[in-house]
Amino acid sequence: MLRWNWRNTVVCAAIAATGLAPAPAAAQHLSPPGMDFARVLGTPALPGIYGPETAVVVLGYGLTPEGTMRDELVARLRAGLTQAVFAPLSPIIVTGGNPQAGLSEADAMADWLTAAGIDPTRILREPEADSTVANARNTAAMLSERGLRSVVLVTSDDHIDRARSTFAAAGITVVGDLTPGRALWSSVPLHIGGFGPARPAL
Repeated sequence: MLRWNWRNTVVCAAIAATGLAPAPAAAQHLSPPGMDFARVLGTPALPGIYGPETAVVVLGYGLTPEGTMRDELVARLRAGLTQAVFAPLSPIIVTGGNPQAGLSEADAMADWLTAAGIDPTRILREPEADSTVANARNTAAMLSERGLRSVVLVTSDDHIDRARSTFAAAGITVVGDLTPGRALWSSVPLHIGGFGPARPAL
């Protein structure tokens, strides 16, 4: 007899969002296996399935002088949105300061995610960090305050290794990561409210 719990719910949500069934083993683990073959081989990655004790952390990228987001940051957000679909119980931390035109990277990211259908109450803003070290330090404080145990990092392909080592040095348990180049559906305009392509690309 199948025992229904949050992992079963997440699997069903992921299937509805993508039209694809994740490997059966994915529903049996809170964290991915120790060897991440997708990272080693450079192949597209199936986002991990995590619970409410794991935060999805999207790292910021410099805004334009007008306060708009550059393509690099939008790509990170699209990967983060994909991960959010697969981990609907996880809070999302957007971290980045460096305000332009009165808007921080964190605020710009939160606005984008909200427009994409993410519940605003799920988004935690960290608008002070001005470096990867500060991203990690400030995120560690937020995790401690909220009793969160681990993170999934979302950033650019050429930044992920440094980000992982920096977050680990800050005492943060990194259980997974996703980058635009490895996100299987980075070009699909997912919308949480409709689970699937629903809006024009943001």
